[in-house]
Amino acid sequence: MWCLRPLSVLLLLSTVPTGSEVVQSMSHCSDFLLHNSPPHIPGILENGNILDNKRYKPICQTYVDERRFVTLYDTENKIPVFSAYKYRGVEENVRRPKKNWKIEPQLEDRQGDRNMGCEKRRINYSHQAQDKDYTNEENFDRGHLFPCSYAFSKDDKISTFTLTNIVPQAGTFNNGSWNRMENCIKCVMDKYCKNKNGVLEGFVVIGAQPNNNNNKLKNKVNIPKMLWSAFCCYSGEKKKWLASAHWGKNIADSASDKYMQTKTFEQLYDELGIGVFRSKYCPWKETVAGLYQRLNEANPDCKCPPSYSIRL
Repeated sequence: MWCLRPLSVLLLLSTVPTGSEVVQSMSHCSDFLLHNSPPHIPGILENGNILDNKRYKPICQTYVDERRFVTLYDTENKIPVFSAYKYRGVEENVRRPKKNWKIEPQLEDRQGDRNMGCEKRRINYSHQAQDKDYTNEENFDRGHLFPCSYAFSKDDKISTFTLTNIVPQAGTFNNGSWNRMENCIKCVMDKYCKNKNGVLEGFVVIGAQPNNNNNKLKNKVNIPKMLWSAFCCYSGEKKKWLASAHWGKNIADSASDKYMQTKTFEQLYDELGIGVFRSKYCPWKETVAGLYQRLNEANPDCKCPPSYSIRL
């Protein structure tokens, strides 16, 4: 039901994403997952099933009536478990949009307000982070899981600026080794993730492991202890599937030239218990580190790890 609202309420609603869907199962937004298969997150998402549907909410992240990516959100820790996206490259001349942080009203229980008229539609956001939870923080950034830099179009980029896609991330980690990793893997996908028909396509999953020691931003938002990222794609040029994983502790980088180690899916599973891309095609024991030197020589902005780099 639509009704006229005062300006202050309209300004509040301007922070709400257009048409995002909180759904019951990852299968509702599985197009962003390789072979429609969600990752294995121990104790949270196993064999494609969410173990606690009251706490963990799948969100088909939608903007301007189009689904852009998918997120599994933790309403207790108030951070995403992971976001997943099908990488298609980036349109030319598309710049990073102005920051306009959005929230997801569907995560809140508004049952008691639905028949009470406009004057009762104000929402108490108790199941997610809000913009004010991140303000005036010197040590932590709003760290994207699905990065704006990976988004194809302007609207795709705008869709990433939702607080359901954000975690508190140590500033120098976000802008340092994590940023270099994102740039490097983007270069890998742009160069090599093209199928037999020359179509660019790669699958990316980025997640956060919450801490268990009550370390919270504003005594509300869990500050994750670890961030991880993985991708997989078929390369028509290499005539094989490519994959790699990265993860690092969510602490300030101790050196300005640190690089994250490139790991295998097997190591990701052995060390963090996370199983990504449950597909027979994605290599389990191989990485793309052998491609880095050629990429750096062609484009220094790729920022892939050099052989002499200090590693995490």
